[in-house]
Amino acid sequence: MKLGIVGLPNVGKSTLFNSLTKAGAESANYPFCTIDPNVGIVAVPDERLKLLGDLYQSKKVTPAVIEFVDIAGLVKGASKGEGLGNQFLSNIREVDAIVHVVRCFEDANVIHVDGSVNPLRDIETINFELIFSDIEILERRIAKVAKGARMDKTLAKELNLLERIKEHLESGKLAKSFEPNDDEDEQAWLASYNLLTYKPVIFAANVCEDDLADDGASNDMVAKVREYAEAEGSEVFVICAQIEQEIAELDDDEKSMFLEDLGLSESGLEKLIKASYKLLGLISYLTSGEDETRAWTIKVGTKAPQAAGKIHSDFERGFIKAEVVNYQDLLDLKSLAAAREKGLVRMEGKEYVVQDGDVILFRFNV
Repeated sequence: MKLGIVGLPNVGKSTLFNSLTKAGAESANYPFCTIDPNVGIVAVPDERLKLLGDLYQSKKVTPAVIEFVDIAGLVKGASKGEGLGNQFLSNIREVDAIVHVVRCFEDANVIHVDGSVNPLRDIETINFELIFSDIEILERRIAKVAKGARMDKTLAKELNLLERIKEHLESGKLAKSFEPNDDEDEQAWLASYNLLTYKPVIFAANVCEDDLADDGASNDMVAKVREYAEAEGSEVFVICAQIEQEIAELDDDEKSMFLEDLGLSESGLEKLIKASYKLLGLISYLTSGEDETRAWTIKVGTKAPQAAGKIHSDFERGFIKAEVVNYQDLLDLKSLAAAREKGLVRMEGKEYVVQDGDVILFRFNV
């Protein structure tokens, strides 16, 4: 999974990126301190892996990973060359979802690029810059398709779609609210353009430490972001980027104590991962043995052969059966043999829909 982090300058974007990835992107209290897109790979915390790894005494434990891409802060006019953000927007065209960091705290010591804190205005500013960037992409495609549209019915059909999407965007609406005709071609084309405003969005409401304990419930700015996100089908999680940076410096035991002192049950990274898995409809199944215990990320509704294909294409091609046990049953009974005796290990075929937390051994023949 790949997530792109966007936001205005000085909203806590690079601080959040640093804390999530410990990659050390420069963070300072002035605009445009992030001049190159920063990329960081983060392991998805999953306590099931450690427990299974211990059970099997695995030589290696491999978690699922998320790739974060952090780009320079966008400002009003970025699409026309203002600031530095627009030249990096191409770096997030390939991401699965966008994490939009929104400032929901007052602090006279941290300059706001527009002079005051207003999360809905800030969201609108970013949205417009993403829209303008998408229009530019569409215009290039229109110029290319228009040349052959007179002689080719398929190109003429695509041109009609492109012009309708462009008109939709020019009215200030996001591509995700555009409704293509009930036509496989139109739906496939729309997905293929990689428009930024077509991607799912997770809003990171960045608050001060005092607002963390009640998850931003008493913060009016967070309430507005939640209301906006609900209306457009996005996810929201509340974070204090500064606190996350402190958490990032701690080992696991210290981290647990620190979170407990703050009255929190999970870190911002864990909140973000839950929100992104929910938004993108993802789950993890597990494989475990002496050599390796590993988490594999798949879409909800994935059938056994396609899940096997995540490991290797030969597993999917030569799929015979999947030997499946729930991870908790396996942990409770301490071995696969004991789970089998209790009738908790199932042999599943090609139509089996893999569930979150399934521990699977694939049988295949190529």
